[in-house]
Amino acid sequence: MPISFTLQHRAGTARVGRLDTPHGAIETPVFMPVGTHATVQGLTPRMLRDLDARIILGHTHHLARRPGDEPTAALRRRRPR
Repeated sequence: MPISFTLQHRAGTARVGRLDTPHGAIETPVFMPVGTHATVQGLTPRMLRDLDARIILGHTHHLARRPGDEPTAALRRRRPR
């Protein structure tokens, strides 16, 4: 399933939509914590649920540096298509 965005409502420059991903749907606008350089690592899964964090952004440059290419390549190989 490809990622898609559906615009549901617009008011001036503001917009409300739905982002459909292989992992589920996300209504926008949405709070998206950034999971790089220990920003999210200091939180427990329960804290993220309490924040209603439906999506976490990750910067691929940081993933390539730590944990590195091999662990992230293994994750890509396991990813459902």
